[in-house]
Formats: sequence, C-alpha cells, structure tokens
Amino acid sequence: MGRASKTTASLLVGLFAGMPIAMPAPPPNTGPAPHAEVLHWWTAGGEAAAVRSLAEAYRDAGGVWSDTAIAGAEQARAVAISRIAGGNPPTAVLFNTSRQFHDLVEQGLLDTVDDVARRNDWERLLPPAILDVVRIRGHYYAAPVNIHMPTWIWYSKAAFTRAGIAQEPRSFEELFAALDRLRAAGLVPLAHGGQPWQDNLVFRAVLANLGGRELYLQVLRDRDARAIHSDAFRRVLLTFKRLHSYVDKGSPGRNWNDATAMLVTARAGVQIMGDWVKAEFATAHQAAGRDYGCIAGFGEHAPYVIQGDAFVFPHSRDPQTVRAQQLLATVVTAPATQLAFSIRKGSIPVRADVDPSSLDLCSQMAVALLRDRSRQLPNDEVFLTPDQNGAMADVLTNYWNRDVPVEQVQQKLVAALAD
Repeated sequence: MGRASKTTASLLVGLFAGMPIAMPAPPPNTGPAPHAEVLHWWTAGGEAAAVRSLAEAYRDAGGVWSDTAIAGAEQARAVAISRIAGGNPPTAVLFNTSRQFHDLVEQGLLDTVDDVARRNDWERLLPPAILDVVRIRGHYYAAPVNIHMPTWIWYSKAAFTRAGIAQEPRSFEELFAALDRLRAAGLVPLAHGGQPWQDNLVFRAVLANLGGRELYLQVLRDRDARAIHSDAFRRVLLTFKRLHSYVDKGSPGRNWNDATAMLVTARAGVQIMGDWVKAEFATAHQAAGRDYGCIAGFGEHAPYVIQGDAFVFPHSRDPQTVRAQQLLATVVTAPATQLAFSIRKGSIPVRADVDPSSLDLCSQMAVALLRDRSRQLPNDEVFLTPDQNGAMADVLTNYWNRDVPVEQVQQKLVAALAD
C-alpha cells in the first residue's frame, strides 16, 4: 500500500545493474537445516497468529524460521529494499500481489521459484489475477500466500440491533439509511482509519460497487480521461465524499485494527476494509454470522476485487539460502498451510484445490463468489505503478479531508494517473 521512491529505484539501478535474475538449480537436500529470515509487516494480533502458522509449517518441514516483523507495510518494504541495496538481504520479503516488486525483478534482484511452481502446478491452480502478477515473462518471482478482498463492508450485529436495523444493506442508499440510524442511536456510524491507503480502499469499494466493472477498469486499468470526467464517475466521487460525514473526530491517523475494535465492542456499526479484519474478530472470539456480518458487494453481479500477499526472494548465490527459499515457497503454498493460514488471517486460500468447508461463513461466501470469473477484478495496484497509486491516494485523501470541488478532483486524478 506504500510506494518505493524514484530515488530508491535509481539507487538499485546503480548498485545492481546486470545482476542475473534466474535462480541456480536447487541444491541437494543435504547439510544444515534451511534457515530463512522472513521480513514482513504482520504485527497486529490476528496477523501475528496467522504468521505463526507459517513459521510452524516451515519448522515442521525441517526449516528454521527467523522472524523479522516491522509494523507498517510501507515501512517494512522500505527496510527490505534498503537491506537489499546494502548487500544484507533477508531470505524472503512480504509484498502484496501487485506491481510493488516489479522494479526489483527488472534490476535482477530477485530469485525465481520456477521449479516449485512447476512441481505444484501453479499455472492451473492459481486464479488469473494472481498468476499474472507472480509470473513475469514466463518466470515465477513470488510465492502467493493468500487471497484477500479489500472492499468488504463489515457490520456489528450488536450495533445494528441497538440501532433497530433489522436487515443488512443491499445498496448504497440502504447503507446510508443504516448509517443514519446508527448515528441516531448514539453510535459511530462508520469506523474508519484516516490514513491514505484506507481512504483509497473506501474509494475502491465505491468505485467497484457503484461504478461497476466497466467503469472500474476504464478508470484504473485504462486511465481513461473521458471516464474520469464522466457523470458516472462524478457520482462515485460524491458518494465516496458523503461517507466521510459518518466518521468520528478520532478517525485521522487511526490504525485499521483500532477501527475494527470499534465494531468488536459495538461502539461503531460499519467498517469498509479488507477481510483481514476477521483475524481481529477471531482474536476477540467473535464469529461471522453471530457477532458480525459481511457484505462482499451490492447486487448479484458486484465485482470481487482480488488482492493478496506473497513472498519474494532476494537474489543469493549461497546454495543454502536458495535451498531455504525453495523450501519456504513450497511450504507456504502447500494446501494444509494455505488452509491453516487463511483460517487465522481471514483470507482465503490462493489454490483452487483446497477444501473450504472448515473456513468461516464469510470465507466460504468468498470462495463461492471467486468461482465466477466474470466477477473477478484485480486490485488497483496491479494496474498502477507505485508512484501512480501514491499520487491517486494523495488526491483522494485531500478530497476526503477537505472541501474540494469534485470537478477539481476529476482533473487532478487524470493528472495523477497519467503515464
């Protein structure tokens, strides 16, 4: 959700131009246990429980997991890039399934995991939106861990009961009516963390559900100026801005998990956030369908936005490091690991051959929706460079927090998304 600076990219070009991209042939399974230092940003309570399941699976497979957790995705990626540039890379680094790590590929800074991908039939088992990101020019540069949907609408059943809301919203107008009733009941209608990436996420939820698949792709994939200046997109922006009137004064700077805690304690009614919030509900011993509800989208054909996490593997000439990387790529994509991790993280498995029956109600809904490829939409970070994504987030956050004419926002978004 963060972006690497152009200065960092230039530094990497100077330091590592010409370094080979392909990974050496896998060494024989001999010698000391594979040791993997894994750098990630999973530090919230539910996230930490999920990453422990990966560490346990890696140890069960004979490896040694060394955990380097850094709070904040952008901060973690910045540390990782700095360490790679400094010649002291970790064994594996967490990235989103997006274009965030493509600069590293272009500079020859990542090893491939082609052999692992072939052995485990990733081409057949991974959904296209994930496959198209982890496979670049025929080589696999990332091991996908999960699938998240970032634009779910969550609600506290206790808060809805207190506000006299008997039925979950089925449209934005019904959502606004519910938010009004929550406010009248003395509750915070919309729990929101006022950070740019969270503002951007709410915008995507409105664009996908109100704008629909065609407008979503015209704006984010095609960056079509006519679509951005259209009346349909203007309605998206006005609806996005209208949601701001339902957040509380403590929203600016709030972390996403603190916003989720407001639903857990029924101090707030609704949150628009990815399905990683379920890990926080689980930590509080709350269950889907009993304590909280989940809305994937409005309407039978609402788009299902696909996001996810993946590990990339900084280039190494050390056979033992390569061995550790291959083992990690194998373990995190194994069916049992995928299932154990998803149960704790709130995501769904990236593999199509995993039995979802032990997943929660919302995850089972997600698996069913994902089977309809016509509803699948890649996350915006698949289409946009980190700089474009950051520029768009700046425009949207400014609009979210200030009184800016919508026509000016449309003009600024055209400029932000330009090549």
